[in-house]
Amino acid sequence: MDKNIKAQTLKGFRDFLPAQQRKRQYAINKLKAVFESFGFEPLETPALEYEEVLLGKYGEEGDKLMYRFTDNGGRKVALRYDQTVPLSRVVAQYQNQLPIPFKRYQIQPVWRAENPQKGRFREFLQCDIDTVGLSSSLADAEIIQVVIKSLESLGFNKFKVLINDRNNFTEINPSAIVTIDKLKKIGKEAVLEELKKKGLPASSLNEILNKSLTEKLKQITKIVNDCRVVFDSTLARGLDYYTGLIFEAEIEGYEAGSVCGGGRFDNLIGMFAGKQIPAVGFAFGFDRLIEAMDGQNLFPKDLTTTKVLVTVFSPDLFPTSLTTLTSLRQANINTESWLDPNTKLEKQLKYADQKGIPYVIIIGPEEAAKNVVTLKNLTNKTQEVLSIDEAISKLTS
Repeated sequence: MDKNIKAQTLKGFRDFLPAQQRKRQYAINKLKAVFESFGFEPLETPALEYEEVLLGKYGEEGDKLMYRFTDNGGRKVALRYDQTVPLSRVVAQYQNQLPIPFKRYQIQPVWRAENPQKGRFREFLQCDIDTVGLSSSLADAEIIQVVIKSLESLGFNKFKVLINDRNNFTEINPSAIVTIDKLKKIGKEAVLEELKKKGLPASSLNEILNKSLTEKLKQITKIVNDCRVVFDSTLARGLDYYTGLIFEAEIEGYEAGSVCGGGRFDNLIGMFAGKQIPAVGFAFGFDRLIEAMDGQNLFPKDLTTTKVLVTVFSPDLFPTSLTTLTSLRQANINTESWLDPNTKLEKQLKYADQKGIPYVIIIGPEEAAKNVVTLKNLTNKTQEVLSIDEAISKLTS
């Protein structure tokens, strides 16, 4: 065995150490609470799908970025590229078992062979919600309301939900749409130059710029009734499966791009089910959300999951520490115990401080004799002698 293996991750893939993972878990819990408050239920699908399930659903660029390979059984498979196509497969496969409308959320990783850069990775978490089985504008409006509520729940105040209708592009060359969708990223002159290189008329840009709200969009904006929902005639979204409403959310001050996108896809599920089943939904780019929250200091300062460390003063007092530990856990206090009775107290305190544990309990000979504990607050460097019941009351208040 090679003893000189370099410890590293693949480019575009990441480890999440506890401090970062706690932030991610905090955001996930916030999002789940919002999704479930609107009646959406959890769903998970496999990381691998048959290649034919995913291929051809995302456009030419999507097919290029998809991780595809032949497995040991000779099957052509692909890693999950998004969660919308797997959802479509699930609805078709279990259509006789699922309630309609089917409202689900899904929080799982997806894989794309991207060129890694700020806000873009090859493995990343997506948070999806979708409503399947309804073509009503009310369903479209509710999806946008979930986006707004989710961003507010995470602490964002200044953001926009940009909306458009794919029906605005009916008479526009699809290749021109792909180029014009880049307007914000590359600017007007670069868009015109790219249209010229493709042999497409420059008038395509003005034609799209002059588009207005469709009747469907008017209905949706009236229902949502939020000034942060803004019409953008150049918004196209790159995925081929959208059929009506499309939208993206942008957070003020976050420059890496939109943090979520979605729309209506009434024909995609029918490719699997053999009949048209309307659907609408969106996906959060979870890593971008985390970056934006970090940039705006929206995470609580204390996300440590352990509330208190019970130290061990000496080997002979270890049983007393264990008794205290049991009492704390019975009171539903997240408690860690030091597991080496021979360790110096100073090292135990340093460990708690390094891990961000706010409290430690010390039980020396004097405390044990009086049946009390010393509760030390590592945040403000204070301590007090309390009975175990008083300590529990303090830690749960």
